[in-house]
Amino acid sequence: MSSHGFTKNHRDHSNDTGFQFEFFCDKCGSGHRSDFKHNPMGVAASVIKAAGAIFGGGAYRAGWGADHLKDALRGPAWDSAFKEAIEESRPKFRQCTACGSWVCPEVCWNHERGLCETCAPDLREQAPAIQARVAIEQANEQARKGDQLRGMDLLSAPLAVSQQSRTCVKCQAALAEGARFCAGCGTRVEPTAAAAPPKRFCSGCGTPLDPMAKFCSGCGTSV
Repeated sequence: MSSHGFTKNHRDHSNDTGFQFEFFCDKCGSGHRSDFKHNPMGVAASVIKAAGAIFGGGAYRAGWGADHLKDALRGPAWDSAFKEAIEESRPKFRQCTACGSWVCPEVCWNHERGLCETCAPDLREQAPAIQARVAIEQANEQARKGDQLRGMDLLSAPLAVSQQSRTCVKCQAALAEGARFCAGCGTRVEPTAAAAPPKRFCSGCGTPLDPMAKFCSGCGTSV
């Protein structure tokens, strides 16, 4: 079976009664299906086999022989039909001289450059996409120049998340703030212990201070 230079993306739709092929654009995958070409040997074999099914063994053996004859001629017949399909479908595509791809002229061919759009993109078609990418890059650059953390205390953020994500000890459902019972299973919610006041230390000597102290017990500094 000889080879033919055309798009490598094709599909064989041939069957016992004839040949048909579909060729696809190497870039976008859109296709063109060739005309169906009848295979006289395949049709004759089908008729003989049908007669064998009706009239019995003799005709069946004739059908078996027809299958072998059809198999013997299927290679050259298929190759000839494939060549005709190529000649029929070739005008539906354009071959890029830069990369060798066969592409559809409606979508993937740059007519001004005479190349496929992979090798020579159409800048007028690409302009909106290019503008969008540049806009995203500029937005990222502006965001980096600004202070995106103003007003945010990262040290207290984990504590706030922990307080907001309390869950029921029984069913693990999220608990609303101040809830006394779980909305999911009705389990009583145990009150959380009040947070202890932050410890204070003397700015003069570092001695720990009592919560109500007005003067340091270590050095007498006013607090």
